[in-house]
Amino acid sequence: MNISESKRLFAHAQNFIPGGVNSPVRAFRAVGGEPVFIKRADGAFIFDEDDNAYIELINSWGPMILGHNHPLIRQAVIDAMDSGTSFGAPTAKEVEIAELIVQMVPSVEKVRMVNSGTEATMSAIRVARGFTGRDKFIKMEGHYHGHGDSFLISAGSGAITMGNPDSPGVTKGTAKDTLLAPYNSLEAIEELVAANKGEIAALILEPVPGNMGLTIPFPGYLQGLREICTREGIVLIFDEVMTGFRLAPGGAQELFGVTPDMTTLGKIIGGGMPVGAYGGKKEIMEHVSPAGPVYQAGTLSGNPIAMSAGLAMLHHLNDHREIYGELLTIGRKIAEGIVKINLELGYHYTVNHLGSMYSLFFSTDPVVDFESAKKSDTQLFGKYFQAMLKRGVYLAPSQFESLFLSTALRDDLISQILLAHQESMKEIHSI
Repeated sequence: MNISESKRLFAHAQNFIPGGVNSPVRAFRAVGGEPVFIKRADGAFIFDEDDNAYIELINSWGPMILGHNHPLIRQAVIDAMDSGTSFGAPTAKEVEIAELIVQMVPSVEKVRMVNSGTEATMSAIRVARGFTGRDKFIKMEGHYHGHGDSFLISAGSGAITMGNPDSPGVTKGTAKDTLLAPYNSLEAIEELVAANKGEIAALILEPVPGNMGLTIPFPGYLQGLREICTREGIVLIFDEVMTGFRLAPGGAQELFGVTPDMTTLGKIIGGGMPVGAYGGKKEIMEHVSPAGPVYQAGTLSGNPIAMSAGLAMLHHLNDHREIYGELLTIGRKIAEGIVKINLELGYHYTVNHLGSMYSLFFSTDPVVDFESAKKSDTQLFGKYFQAMLKRGVYLAPSQFESLFLSTALRDDLISQILLAHQESMKEIHSI
């Protein structure tokens, strides 16, 4: 596969952009080689600057449920452009999409638009602190909530220790209010709550994590978190930036029947345009300025182009709920096909699958939290990534990222993916 133009662009980009990319995972550091630069996308395919075509299983990290460059979304953007690109003032579309989100997401009674998932999670924590008058919050090891300072915290020496900064530039003062717990352990949460009685404002987690590879909540785990937070007056926040509108019309909270106090959203509500949102109970959201004292603002929040694309996407998903059955079928065909091929070849690697998300872990142990995810053979994954790439299948360039599927994956493309997997597995184990 010729990627000479991508190589030239990457070398040139490093003169002007840190590391040559605008988000670290794009640099391919975790999988080796150099990144391919994408020129266009359509349906299930992306095309690089050398005109190589790839069946793509990231879908812009989640939002392209209908595939890339879908006519419905594209037309909504074109129509919106006729009226201008940004006003910095209220629009009717903001109200319409807010009303639709409230209708679709069980926990959301009021919602505030922002411009990214990071903005949404940062704002949600601030509002939870303002609402409760408490400073500390709990996050799960391996869960990613954007690059806000208080989220870039690694685990301490035990469940009741304070976190430590995971990046230069994050102060110890910021880190001291972030408490770490392993995912899928209610015991760890109870221990943290007991050690910090009356001091915890919020508990935030990805109900279905996608940033340490796809991990599934144990039966009763989310319900247990709900009970603890209700008992202790802690604001339960579901970060559904990845899972919102993807796992079900109302996200993971609808799928598992657990209603948090607040929800953060992104990606899909912009139909692929830059967007984010946070929402929740009225009594909490009424603390947000100008209704209340908790300040948060943004010039481009509710941007009319993003709102138009998001409205087209959400109306389509809300009106055609059979899409979720289609996505589940696609996900099962790929995940079960991968397991079948692995067993035929004598490999017992773990495959986690839920709806239109899945992860192949190069580990024979169950992956249920960050510690078990880290047991995966990342070097072998890197070889697998490159083997799939040269066969025209573009995966997330990290073992610790979920894959996201779209309705554009027809049966013939699924067969191509599974054939590429079979050939890649044979290749990487013969090296």
